[in-house]
Amino acid sequence: MGVEERRQQLIGVALELFSQRSPDDVSIDEIASAAGISRPLVYHYFPGKLSLYEAALKRAADDLAGRFVEAHEGPLGARLLRVMRRFFDFVDEHGPGFAALMRGGPAVGSSATNALIDSVRQAAYEQILSHLRVAEPPARLELVVRSWISLAESTALIWLDGRRIPRGELEVQLVHDFAALAAVSAAYDEEMAALVRVMLQDEPTDGPFADLVGRLIALAS
Repeated sequence: MGVEERRQQLIGVALELFSQRSPDDVSIDEIASAAGISRPLVYHYFPGKLSLYEAALKRAADDLAGRFVEAHEGPLGARLLRVMRRFFDFVDEHGPGFAALMRGGPAVGSSATNALIDSVRQAAYEQILSHLRVAEPPARLELVVRSWISLAESTALIWLDGRRIPRGELEVQLVHDFAALAAVSAAYDEEMAALVRVMLQDEPTDGPFADLVGRLIALAS
């Protein structure tokens, strides 16, 4: 293999192993064996496990950020639900690696690692704003969107610890959470109220936002 081809192979092998177990538990010897090469050859392409972890993390971060990309067509509730399904696809496929990424793995304290994590959050944030058609978000909207992204992360981490709640229910619940956060903020701010009205005006009666309203009415009665 050429240099770049071999590097990409090692990144893929490492990412696969990190997806099965925490990166702390994966050795360079295992990566070398899975790639069919010697341990010294791994060090020829990467100075150590930390640099290989960061390269694998970069690929995973790009993949995860891409899960938030969604066509600007149809009701917002349905779009967010598709995003959550792709997000949980990633979490499901890369469970231990995702947990290590969010909780801290062998690259804890690395500025490069922290920057990658922040880049995923920022990409998700910008995608949500684009769906809301807001270029310069007011403070309350920024709080709602960033809080929701953090909630999605923490929900996924808790779900991975035993998977005690059906995944599909959590995907819908997180869409409901977004609507609820926006609605609570709208109760305090007219600018947010106007945005929520726009969010809801094209929502179908069988969409996730309408489903939330129905559940709340049933609960109140």
